[in-house]
Amino acid sequence: MGTATRAAYGKMLKTELYKNPDVVVLDADLGNATKSISFKEVAPERYFDMGISEQDMMGTAAGLAAAGKIPVASTFAIFAAGRAFEQIRNSICYPKLNVKICATHAGLTVGEDGGTHQAVEDISLMRSLPNMTVINPADAKEAEEAVKAIVAYDGPVYVRLGRAEVEDIHGADYTFRWGKGEILRDGDDAVVFATGIMVGKALAAADALAAEGMQIRVVNIHTIKPIDAELVIASAQKTGKVVTAEEHSVIGGLGSAVAEVLARYAPTKQAFVGVQDTFGESGSPKDLLEKYGLTADEIVKAVKSL
Repeated sequence: MGTATRAAYGKMLKTELYKNPDVVVLDADLGNATKSISFKEVAPERYFDMGISEQDMMGTAAGLAAAGKIPVASTFAIFAAGRAFEQIRNSICYPKLNVKICATHAGLTVGEDGGTHQAVEDISLMRSLPNMTVINPADAKEAEEAVKAIVAYDGPVYVRLGRAEVEDIHGADYTFRWGKGEILRDGDDAVVFATGIMVGKALAAADALAAEGMQIRVVNIHTIKPIDAELVIASAQKTGKVVTAEEHSVIGGLGSAVAEVLARYAPTKQAFVGVQDTFGESGSPKDLLEKYGLTADEIVKAVKSL
């Protein structure tokens, strides 16, 4: 395994983002877990622990953005997208303020913390908001490059980060392309659009299918909103079969975003690998991914079902 995307975020705060004097970092009493505490080590005067008060943190971030700063606010995804939704909607997205929300511990891989802390609906919530960009990196390198990119972008951004270590997919020369999907494997028999930790599993599924004579296109969708509609349409038209894979509910996430594009421009057979409209439970990340069908084997089954 490689590095958790939350760790990559912490690394960028400490080694890169602090160099910009306009960047300020806020956390809601979870700095050690989110890794935002690393910013305090190099720029303590620009680090603010807001306590267990996520709504207040988002409101304060909005105020700092209105004053010309670039606030980066962190907490667990369940609290960022859920508890502070109203403040994100009305205080950040409505006036289109330059706030970056880097939410960690997303998805089932929070593990033993259980269903109450496993955000499997955060992408749905955040992509429903006008003016919000939603990014879900596949590995540590992509997380590093995405975090640097969001600071250069003017507007609200939600970055989804994980607790668990994920395998490395990208090399040192990787370049993050804002709003553009990334073709990692090409083929004509089907396309798998994957995001986050499911990108690695999609590549494993493509390897398994290749052994059976099927050539699968694998596309990493790191930017879920705005989605790369052009690539989605072209890939669907090329293969005629579409699978989406995400560590998120199949309602409102990547699968829904892809289906919305296809329904309008290129109706195509589609299968959805993700959390099937249920809450999670306590368990190891590996066991939870297997129980809820977030595996390479399930992607293989989905491709064959079309």
